[in-house]
Amino acid sequence: MSVKILKTWDEHLELLRQVVGGFTDRRTGDNLSYSMEDIGLGAFSVFFTQCPSFLAHQKTMQQAKGQSNAQSLFHLEEIPSDNHIRQTLDPIPPQKLFPCYDAVFESLGQGGHWQSWRTLQDTLLIALDGTWYGSSKKIHCPNCSCLEHKSGDKTYYHSALTPVIVAPGQPHAIPLRPEFIIPQDGHTKQDCEIAAAKRWLENNAAHYADLKATLLGDDIYCHHLFAGALCCTVFTSSSSASLSPTPRSTTGSTCSSVRNWAP
Repeated sequence: MSVKILKTWDEHLELLRQVVGGFTDRRTGDNLSYSMEDIGLGAFSVFFTQCPSFLAHQKTMQQAKGQSNAQSLFHLEEIPSDNHIRQTLDPIPPQKLFPCYDAVFESLGQGGHWQSWRTLQDTLLIALDGTWYGSSKKIHCPNCSCLEHKSGDKTYYHSALTPVIVAPGQPHAIPLRPEFIIPQDGHTKQDCEIAAAKRWLENNAAHYADLKATLLGDDIYCHHLFAGALCCTVFTSSSSASLSPTPRSTTGSTCSSVRNWAP
């Protein structure tokens, strides 16, 4: 299916505006002065600039000069407060943003950009890795994971599996749909990266089946549960150790192994 090729910053912002504009708005009464589009783009601007106080500075600039970078760069009509953004977006499932990932992915394919990223038997390389994106020793919620230290202290954190397309010589990585590491209904054990990777395969293998892709991972993925799930996909695998039931090497060295787990 043909999709619109996104070429400019404004076209990407318009896509994001359309997606966040479709979020369910649970606000009532007089609490509707800011649009969902401005709330979503406001949150994006903070993460994009990596500046927690970005919106506060822009609001001051708007009051002093009549305009701000939030308006010119991110097309915000009004600048909501940090608290209003958090309260409005917290109930929104993050999967609602997946259309943004898909549109960028499909746009790159339509534009013929994948060929320059192909390597290793003419495949695309999808690197799987987990990452923390927030932690605290005091604040926690039902979706937190918990790390217990020998001292008895606890660190609560949020993490996710973040698959990205990479290639030798390419300075950038292309993010694909993530999989969040959070407590799962009906499970008593804490969620983990391998379980999240299995869910990612189950939910996305068919979506990315036409890529002819090789999955990359460190030795945590040399696990029989993940290898079994991989057998049911069309992906090839490459890891820092063999995907076999043999013990990990204790010599400190790693070897490159490629196995085709397609049926």
